Amino acid sequence: MAQSSEAGDIRSTPFAEALGERYLSYALSTIMSRSLPDVRDGLKPVHRRMLFAMRELRLDPASGFKKCARIVGDVMGKYHPHGDMAIYDAMVRLAQSFAVRYPLVDGQGNFGNIDGDNAAAMRYTEARMTEVAKALMDGIDEDAVDFQDTYDGEGAEPVVLPANFPNLLANGSAGIAVGMATNIPPHNAGELCKALLHLIKHPKAGIDTLVEVIPGPDFPTGGILVESRENVLEAYRTGGGGFRLRSRWHTEKVKGGSYRIVVTEIPYQVQKAKLIEKIAELLHLRKLTMLADILDESDAEVRLVLEPKSRNVDATVLMESLFRQTDLETRFSLNMNVLDANQVPGVMDLRAVLTAFLDHRHVVLVRRSKHRLAGIERRLEILAGYLVAYLNLDEVIRIVREEDNPKTALMARFSLTELQADSVLNMRLRSLRKLEEIEIRAEHDKLSGARAQLNELLASEPRRWKAIAAEIAELGKQYGPKTELGARRTGIGEPPSEVVIPLEAMIEREPITVLCSQQGWIRTVRGHLQDTGDVRYKEGDGPGFVLHAQTTDKLLAFATNGRFYTLGVDKLPGGRGFGEPLRLMVDLANGHDFISLLIFKPDRKLLVVSSDGRGFVVPERAAFAQTRAGKQVLNVSGDIEAKICRPASGDTVAVIGENRKLLVFDAAELPEMTRGRGVILQRYKDGGLSDAIFFERAAGLQWRSGERTRTETDLRPWLGKRSKAGRLPPKGFPRNNRFD
Repeated sequence: MAQSSEAGDIRSTPFAEALGERYLSYALSTIMSRSLPDVRDGLKPVHRRMLFAMRELRLDPASGFKKCARIVGDVMGKYHPHGDMAIYDAMVRLAQSFAVRYPLVDGQGNFGNIDGDNAAAMRYTEARMTEVAKALMDGIDEDAVDFQDTYDGEGAEPVVLPANFPNLLANGSAGIAVGMATNIPPHNAGELCKALLHLIKHPKAGIDTLVEVIPGPDFPTGGILVESRENVLEAYRTGGGGFRLRSRWHTEKVKGGSYRIVVTEIPYQVQKAKLIEKIAELLHLRKLTMLADILDESDAEVRLVLEPKSRNVDATVLMESLFRQTDLETRFSLNMNVLDANQVPGVMDLRAVLTAFLDHRHVVLVRRSKHRLAGIERRLEILAGYLVAYLNLDEVIRIVREEDNPKTALMARFSLTELQADSVLNMRLRSLRKLEEIEIRAEHDKLSGARAQLNELLASEPRRWKAIAAEIAELGKQYGPKTELGARRTGIGEPPSEVVIPLEAMIEREPITVLCSQQGWIRTVRGHLQDTGDVRYKEGDGPGFVLHAQTTDKLLAFATNGRFYTLGVDKLPGGRGFGEPLRLMVDLANGHDFISLLIFKPDRKLLVVSSDGRGFVVPERAAFAQTRAGKQVLNVSGDIEAKICRPASGDTVAVIGENRKLLVFDAAELPEMTRGRGVILQRYKDGGLSDAIFFERAAGLQWRSGERTRTETDLRPWLGKRSKAGRLPPKGFPRNNRFD
């Protein structure tokens, strides 16, 4: 129901509909006007408006600098109605040589550094455009692109720049919109030009061919790209993926036969100060036991010095441990989500991005050629009028002196156009000399030739592509591998081989005792406790597992759901208190409990058995879990649960059920598997499995009886084949039907 008021019509709308309309408007505004770059010039609106404002202020590379505050004020007041700090931050980034591969802003003053320090306030810094920014503007006065009204309608701004430079891939882009994001790494402009020339010559060239020319990103901070070619191809083919980037380093010999490692380049977007802080923190936590110290000897160039603890430390192993634990190795994600020529967002592959740039250059060439042709036509029209005036100079002078309306008279007398008549009337007297007539004829002939060339260009698409190729080839020379700015900075390396790093490289080896209560609360204490009688537990809880381990060990936990879970002993809680629940450290569902806790030994084998008497032998290496969810080994379902997990060492297996029947059989009858239900160890009419154990038949079957250990060597009454029922155990066997 609508009603009228002084404020206007009020319309009743469902809340969900109103919210949806406003959210969609916000989302579209964020996607198109803030966060995603245009595939044609590689710029977001704030960057485009900033460069256009600098051009309007005549801040080209050959001119002087102007205060950044002046530039920001013009951008905010005329084109970009957002906060001044957002505009200034964007300007600062375009001026940072460690953030942008080809800076678009030439900054003077403190524009921040690779340590992460901020730039000075805008009132203290100055800026102007670089040659790259000037190339992006080339032809903007020749109707190369469309213009649109500014936000207040008082001026006009370009919708896109002519972009005589492949800025999107050369400088990359990053942004988070609503429901989508973009992340494009910088590339080498010389390589991009080669790829563009190849695409002009072979429009159907595939990604494989293009990657031969563009082997990967070229980051301003250098480093070594160690991603496999298959992954690089897949990333460029799909427009999404990632690139593994490592620091560049070398060793230097020092006195005494030792050495030190010098890092000269760090990965892109890594702040040097935070990197050093992280390494120092790991040193303090004793997780870099092969590293003695880190020194920062950087000036204008990065130079981080790493000192090993001894000369016997392998430099490759030390660096591998640092790569795994610090930002000396990072992964740059690729997501080529951009706005196309119709302002539609979408993920493009490498070929589509390069093709879109070429299509834009073709449109710009056609528009500039038509603009130049129109200018030539206008000038030729004026020159033709001048020539008529020279041929009839006395009559022209008479008409000007005697006629009341000389313009109309000239047009009628000599069949001149309005433009020609105005030009003749505006001619200066000094132009009436004979020499000027000769110059006009020469200019007329020259422009006529230029007009013919432009007409040929517009009439022939192959000619246009040849002209575009010439422009790109010239650009490739300016930013080629032999130039200071164009030389590739990021090396292309091989994917690193699997370097085996001893745990001592990351964790200091110390003796430790692992204490786990009956209710699953786990903790550690330093040293190997021989007497655990004084260990305190929560009320209603008691001792469960006690293990002597080292801080470099891994803990293997087996639960009633048949899953194995792996934890690092160094990650377990220590100190005073009752510890933490073990089930919260892994993804163990409610209703299940841990039944075994072991120190991981990769060469050992384990016996796993379920409550219904089915089991098998599993290599402990195959039970090692990489995730919190663990690794399913023994398959159980319904009311059946995992019951036993013991080391499988011996030639004989003994099984006893809840029905107090004992069966002994040869271990060779038990299969070795990595996952499954297993085979039947013992059959039961009532109840299920109670215990199972491996042992050496020659030594006899042992069991605990109170404080004593008893042994039965004559096992003939209980010997049989696997899956039999068994017989009652020897006299004195524990009533709980357990071997330990």
